[in-house]
Amino acid sequence: MYLFEIFRSFLPMRNPIGFGASDFVVLVVALLLVALLVARAWVAPYTSEIAKRTFPCMGVLFGLPILLRLALLPHCPVPIAAGADDFGYVLLGDTLRHFRLANPTHPLYPFFEAVFILQQPTYASIYPLGQGIVLALGWFISHSFWTGVLLSVGAFCALCYWMLRAWVAPGWALLGGLLAVIEFGVLNEWVNSYWGGAVSACAGCLVFGSLPRLWRSAQARHGLLLGLGLALQLLTRPFETVLLAICVAVYVFFAFRTKLMFVARPALAGSVAVLAALGLMLLQNKAVTQNWTTLPYMLSRYQYGVPTTFTFQPNPVPHRQLTAEQDLDYRAQAAIHGSDTDTVAGYFNRLAYRFRYLRFFLLPPLYLALLAVLPSLRDWRYLWAAGTIGLFAIGTNFYPFFFPHYVAAVTCLFVLLAVRGLENLSRLNFLRWQGGEAAAQYVLLLCGVSFMFWFGLYASGNDRLLPVTTYQRWNFINRGDPEGRIAVHNQLAHVPGKQLVFVRYSPFHRFHEWIHNAADIDAAQIVWANDLGPEENEKLLRYFAGRKPWLLEPDAHPPALRPYETGSGEFLTVH
Repeated sequence: MYLFEIFRSFLPMRNPIGFGASDFVVLVVALLLVALLVARAWVAPYTSEIAKRTFPCMGVLFGLPILLRLALLPHCPVPIAAGADDFGYVLLGDTLRHFRLANPTHPLYPFFEAVFILQQPTYASIYPLGQGIVLALGWFISHSFWTGVLLSVGAFCALCYWMLRAWVAPGWALLGGLLAVIEFGVLNEWVNSYWGGAVSACAGCLVFGSLPRLWRSAQARHGLLLGLGLALQLLTRPFETVLLAICVAVYVFFAFRTKLMFVARPALAGSVAVLAALGLMLLQNKAVTQNWTTLPYMLSRYQYGVPTTFTFQPNPVPHRQLTAEQDLDYRAQAAIHGSDTDTVAGYFNRLAYRFRYLRFFLLPPLYLALLAVLPSLRDWRYLWAAGTIGLFAIGTNFYPFFFPHYVAAVTCLFVLLAVRGLENLSRLNFLRWQGGEAAAQYVLLLCGVSFMFWFGLYASGNDRLLPVTTYQRWNFINRGDPEGRIAVHNQLAHVPGKQLVFVRYSPFHRFHEWIHNAADIDAAQIVWANDLGPEENEKLLRYFAGRKPWLLEPDAHPPALRPYETGSGEFLTVH
């Protein structure tokens, strides 16, 4: 209905200049193109000199996505953690900010059971440390975990330019950094949630920017940066670190096969960083699972059956009683995995299906640049870069689920291939046609127009136009309160004192976790607990005798929050 009203208001007979909806879109695009062309003409004489100044460029690219996202706060506020993944990462950040790797098990832990959270032998998130470290850093700076998210995205955009400086000319590297800003820096789930993605992308930049520098000059500092990249990836995406290490080994073999002794010192420097990260991972294992070699998510798989296994392994079997929400998640993951191990046909069908995720990493005009990069594949370095992306696609295809942050480490390689393709396009001369430079410029301008159009739409805050953004499938920015979480938090915030909220899911509940607690549950302002029935609930009421008790029914529309009454056992009618 919203879209119908929008387009109805644009009918030529309903506005004074006779424009239809498509006329307004074309006019806006034309205005943006003219604005970008004027800006380019003004900036072009200084571009080459500016692009050579590495640290000022990195500073601008670091701050630009942060400032642009902050500019949207009036209409797109700070993201509120929503769902099991967000809650798991926020718990990890909260645990680390207390300078702990795990928390003691709560004496009434069954009330706090949630997806992707361990309760025994310790109370902890199942995720690796990388994203949690960034969130904890954000908390120390501003008492907001989202600050860490912003910093990681800014760092990725800056490091993307640094990485490209090792592959292409400074001007093209700066353009690549700007592409990273408009693709991943503002209207993207990596900056508008707590799942992460940018941290692993930073790791990839360090690795793929260090290798060419190491090839040209086998200095210890390049080896150290390479090791830092591998270490950061190990702390963020352990399985994909194996894929990344294979790609590094292939590059080193081809680049240094006749002079391996020259990389001895850089390799030693890099190994220090990797060993430090490995030590941190082992410490987390010991603190969380009480076993040096058992990863937290491996223990979660044993206890709860999630996360599920690789497709060549059988489905895991839970070894403890699951809550209704945990059981729902387990059955969903088991169904996506399949009851049997993978087949060759199933593997390739899944791989073909995932081709659509290429759109997450490339704006539509850049598909032309991807075609134009093909001649560069005669250079073994670019062939290796394309092969690295292929290896990540093949390797992660053994997992039944896929999210873009699984392959975030190769994000900068997508940008590299796009930039190299644009460079090839700008030099294209075919059948006396010498418009290659103009073609490359127009591709970039269209990327800029696309970003400015959608950014302007969000910045406008126009409630009649914003429903159009639902068609932006590959971009994500939090807007409004679709699940009612902000309203519930606001209602609780206006009540003095500490709160205890019993969460009662309906029989129709589906995949929207609400149980999320701080690392120190007893000291938290709000405690969220599973509704285990009147008799069991009395135990928690006595334990938290000083708190005001509430009953939340999140599956009502809107979610119903009311004072808890002893003996209340019926779910409200869902409206």
